[in-house]
Amino acid sequence: MTGNIPKDEGFDKTLKVLKEGYEFILNRKERLDTDVFETHILGEKAICLTGSEAAELFYDNERFRRSDAAPARVNKTLFGEGGVQGLDGSAHHDRKMMFMKLMDDDAMDEIGRLMKKYWREYFEEADSLATVELYEAAKIVTLKTACAWTGVPLGKDETEVRAEQIADLFESPASLGIQHWKGRISRNKADDWMEGIVEGIRDEKISVDSSRAAYRFSWHRYENGELLPLETAAVELLNLIRPMTAVSIWIAMIGLAMHEFPEEKGKLEQAGDIEREWFIQEVRRYYPFFPFAAARTDTAFEWKGYEFEKDTLTLLDLYGTNRHPDDWVQPGEFMPERFRGWQQTPFNFIPQGGGSYDFGHRCAGEFITIVMMKSTVDFLVNDLEYNVPEQDFSFEFNDMPAVPNDKVKINNYRFK
Repeated sequence: MTGNIPKDEGFDKTLKVLKEGYEFILNRKERLDTDVFETHILGEKAICLTGSEAAELFYDNERFRRSDAAPARVNKTLFGEGGVQGLDGSAHHDRKMMFMKLMDDDAMDEIGRLMKKYWREYFEEADSLATVELYEAAKIVTLKTACAWTGVPLGKDETEVRAEQIADLFESPASLGIQHWKGRISRNKADDWMEGIVEGIRDEKISVDSSRAAYRFSWHRYENGELLPLETAAVELLNLIRPMTAVSIWIAMIGLAMHEFPEEKGKLEQAGDIEREWFIQEVRRYYPFFPFAAARTDTAFEWKGYEFEKDTLTLLDLYGTNRHPDDWVQPGEFMPERFRGWQQTPFNFIPQGGGSYDFGHRCAGEFITIVMMKSTVDFLVNDLEYNVPEQDFSFEFNDMPAVPNDKVKINNYRFK
């Protein structure tokens, strides 16, 4: 038996998406009592999905494609033109392998050390009587870490400017007006910066160790032996630099979680590596990061009695899937211990996408994210003492990405 997909009745819901943000799909899932529904977004029919079963469907590469799914405003700011996120089939696999070959244990160890180094350096140079916004500080620390690890040169006098440019890429895709155009301008400047790096490496004017991503991406070739175009190699380098800098969002949420759940922060003082990772994973599950993933149906098919037409825009709710009652006990509670003995699948925990790392569209940098967060927790708990002044810790669900309004301020800091 087949039936019609439940409908979110009414006119185009683009403005509703911007108004409700992370809760757009979740609100309708609860009102319509369904994990799949049809609506209209950006002037076309769209199907919205939530939950691990729907995620498993969404990451079926035989049924969905990415090449023409992301809105132009996202490509013009967040992803860039020609990046791995918009590829399918063998082209995607080849490009994804370029990223995955970087993700070994030595790389993760180095990233962890770099994070600790730059956190300590940041607070050594800061005025101990000043108030620091953890989110803004994290942009600096994560960018320095990203550039050092990838081999991208970063001058001390340009660090703050570059951090602001890169942040604009992930702060602007869902914005309107001036903020969006600021993101477009920053995208152009970041592309120019990275193209200059790639060109300098190819012309042997910039010396980079051959093990570094900057070198590997600059000299990466298609299967036919041709070098990646200069612009594409630059976009892919930014596809390392940008998401590593975006870990600053999670770091702000680490600060928020430590404030909102002081008993959990207390546990971290005696915690081992495993317990710290439980805390980090719960931060990634509990707080919003990226709201949706987009794809288009590449063929017509039936799923759970519903007919999907070819070429239909489809959105997977990342935030809602991480809180789906079929997959999580008391999903509205912050409980790091839920990860004790927890069995992860490629589809039930998807803050940075789901599916296969090697063959699918799950974020290649998820390992990096965890290491950067873990190193930050270790530093904040074991290396630094600080006070938390009165401030506005709330955040808006229609801010994408969501960050506490006062960006998590700390002061009176000193090393232990």
